[in-house]
Amino acid sequence: MPLQFTSLDAILKHGFDTVIDVRSPAEFAEDHMPGAINLPALDNAQRAEVGTIYKQVSPFKARKIGAGMVIRNVADHIDGPLQDKDGGWRPLVYCWRGGQRSGVFRTILSEIGWRAETVQGGYMTFRRLVNGALHDAPLPHRLILLDGYTGTAKTALLPRLPARGVQTLDLEGLACHRGSLLGEMPGGQPSQKMFETALAVALQGLDPDRPVIVEAESSKIGRLNLPKSLWQAMLAAPRVVLDIPAQARARYLAEAYRDVISDPARLAEKLAPLRRLRGHAVVDGWIALSKDGALVDLSHALMVQHYDPAYTKSRRIDEREVLATLATDALDTDGQERLADAIAAVVTQGSAKARR
Repeated sequence: MPLQFTSLDAILKHGFDTVIDVRSPAEFAEDHMPGAINLPALDNAQRAEVGTIYKQVSPFKARKIGAGMVIRNVADHIDGPLQDKDGGWRPLVYCWRGGQRSGVFRTILSEIGWRAETVQGGYMTFRRLVNGALHDAPLPHRLILLDGYTGTAKTALLPRLPARGVQTLDLEGLACHRGSLLGEMPGGQPSQKMFETALAVALQGLDPDRPVIVEAESSKIGRLNLPKSLWQAMLAAPRVVLDIPAQARARYLAEAYRDVISDPARLAEKLAPLRRLRGHAVVDGWIALSKDGALVDLSHALMVQHYDPAYTKSRRIDEREVLATLATDALDTDGQERLADAIAAVVTQGSAKARR
């Protein structure tokens, strides 16, 4: 019988050697269980063909033709990716709803002698558990926002904190986006579903009894939406504010965004939506600075004329307690290390007070 999983923790700790997603490559690309490999029972074209036959001819003929396709594909997988698996290998197989594709796949693997099992409800069970963790109840985690104007190195500080015993949640890393108009990263963003899967898994690995530092963000990172429960927790969370001089921020931004702002044509494309908001003269001035190679001046102008006013307008200062305001005159390696030490000290002191 298919295995029943009633919690996200249980399905993530499944205990099998390999998780096999037998859905089509297109379904797998949108989202899948963490660590799963894709061995399609039907490829994209075959799935479309069988679906058309099901609707336009008959369900019987669709199942008959589809069964032949599945069996031939499974044989190819056995002769290919699975050829080195020994007799003790234990795979967990799932499809969309835990039905025909995974059932046929499991049966063939079991006949060989492998102890294969399927997931009751398939991917839809996993997706329901992710939704439950992110949407159906308040987060159990205690968040602290790392706040400050654009260019205060918030993203660069996050990876320095775990070595100091501080839990972090890197939303921009999970979203594959730097959280601004110029924030697109190589490879693009994942789907909304895959982002939520990565987020749910990251939260599952954090201790709810210890605070978690998360960068202050808007409710969207690039084109991806933060789940309601996370956004509500962020709105209510206290803050550690970074107070950094504008020139230090400009130097940091010039390096952090060099890949974009050093290319005038690429920059002009990214800034086009701001022409209506900031005016043609302002945007043309930014592009001129890029053409001149004045990247620090360009970063300073972007901050003063766009990012800082937008940030001031959007954040809800009155709704969040400020635990500390931390300052440094430079955001070089030494400056970031000092800030990371100070952030860790604030979190440690806050945790001690909470325990008392």
